[in-house]
Amino acid sequence: MREGLQKIVTSHSFKTMLLDVIVSLARLPIALSIIWLSCLLTVPGLFHSPGGEQLSLPARHLPIPPETPAPPEPAAPRQYVTHHHLRLSGQELAYSAIAGDTHLTNPAGEWIGDIFSFSYLLDDSTQRNRPVLFIFNGGPGSSSVWLHLGIVGPRRVVLSSEVNPSTVPPFGLTDNPYCPLDVADLVFIDPVGTGYSHIAGVGKPADFFGVEADADIAAQFIERWLSRHGRWNSPKFVMGESYGSTRAALLPNALLGGPTYQGVMRGITLNGIILLGTTLGQPGPPTTAQARARRSALALPAMAATAWYHHPGAYGGKSLAALHDEATQFAERTYLPALLRAGRAKLPLAERQRLLSRLTYYTGLSISAFGKQLQISQQDFARQLLARQHRAVGLYDSRYTLPSLNAGPDPVADDPAMAQYMPGFVTAFHDYLRTDLGVPLEQPYQAIVWRGVNQRWRWDRAAPAGQDVAVDLAAALRRNSRLRVLVAAGYYDLATTAALAHYELSQAAPPNDQVTYRTYASGHMLYLGDTAGSFAADVRALIRQAR
Repeated sequence: MREGLQKIVTSHSFKTMLLDVIVSLARLPIALSIIWLSCLLTVPGLFHSPGGEQLSLPARHLPIPPETPAPPEPAAPRQYVTHHHLRLSGQELAYSAIAGDTHLTNPAGEWIGDIFSFSYLLDDSTQRNRPVLFIFNGGPGSSSVWLHLGIVGPRRVVLSSEVNPSTVPPFGLTDNPYCPLDVADLVFIDPVGTGYSHIAGVGKPADFFGVEADADIAAQFIERWLSRHGRWNSPKFVMGESYGSTRAALLPNALLGGPTYQGVMRGITLNGIILLGTTLGQPGPPTTAQARARRSALALPAMAATAWYHHPGAYGGKSLAALHDEATQFAERTYLPALLRAGRAKLPLAERQRLLSRLTYYTGLSISAFGKQLQISQQDFARQLLARQHRAVGLYDSRYTLPSLNAGPDPVADDPAMAQYMPGFVTAFHDYLRTDLGVPLEQPYQAIVWRGVNQRWRWDRAAPAGQDVAVDLAAALRRNSRLRVLVAAGYYDLATTAALAHYELSQAAPPNDQVTYRTYASGHMLYLGDTAGSFAADVRALIRQAR
């Protein structure tokens, strides 16, 4: 009887029936299925033929592999078009404003996100190849609102005062007499994660939030914008402020293309680059003693300019420019070499005394402010300069002040400059979006984003470790002898100092006839104050010269 049962359970028809049962068991809860299969596996020869071959499932029982979901299709791009007029240089200009999305893709062609940009195009069909200026701010994690409403866009924010303005509404908007729309069409770029730009589809933060990825995404946007608007043959310019200056310096490589940048050749060249609040060193916080000493020493001229502004009688009638130039020469030729030597060995006492004497002269601080390291940070200087008046000066614009008492710890929101001009810009721009541009979106426009963007930024690069961005820019100038660069800085910028920007680029030895340096009596946003007109004139001159 046992042998008969063995023949039954090992027969092909019986096994086929059992396989049907097994497939059905797959639909049961997993724990119950395991118990049933364990019992079946104890039957000798159940899953082998009499000859010992393993029994295979009939085709109708083969498991069907799960279908790979198709990448999500891009959403319909948002687009809002309005028409306006602006009087510039005695001319009445008609222009169109286009606010909307541009889809971005990865190398596989999959949708990864959208950049929401603002384009201002002159309504003149006879100038199909007129210049185009692409504009962005920095952060990383900042939208383009500051350049948009501060100096370049067709409308400009009205603050109660250019220095130490009111921080409560209402804030005004006015036609911008400094807008360069008469010489170039304008495109404001909000990087992904800022403004209304966002990750989408199969996109992930690593596609956007890093030095190399950011430059490539900006290049992809520009490439697509040129194709959409038929402007490949237009002279092309970029303007970047703060970290945007780093992006702008890297863009010539990303726009031209090559194996380093996604392995594609875009073949796009630039006619001009405008840098504001310039930072051209190694991206991110300084990681070497030499980089830290360089940043510290070359902050001295900005401290001298700040002391000159708040203590105008202390320098014997010297002009701002003269004092700044004198302090720059001292910082480069004497102070920086001394700091580098002090990092290796103790300086002779006489040399320390000479250094301290000059440092107290340029900063207006006492010898005790500098300590054993012969240095003072910009933050400590900003707190100490007006300590007797119980005031602190701003890092982003040291003309701005706030009371020292109850100073908060936030490096931006509690900065005397950012705390005072930021509300006016953000509030006025939200009003401008609805009333002028017809953008009805309820979500807030993200002016600056730290969480999720800035704090996730990857500072590592494909370039050699420690390489300054100035080297990338110098290489671009070598390849393109028609490329012109304007390096613009503010005397009162303690965050990205004029002397450091000049030093970093000069160390890369670019052709002198291709680079122009300008310094204005303003801060990080060097167009605040009565400097807007002179900066706008320099921008127009560059565009006319390099087109």
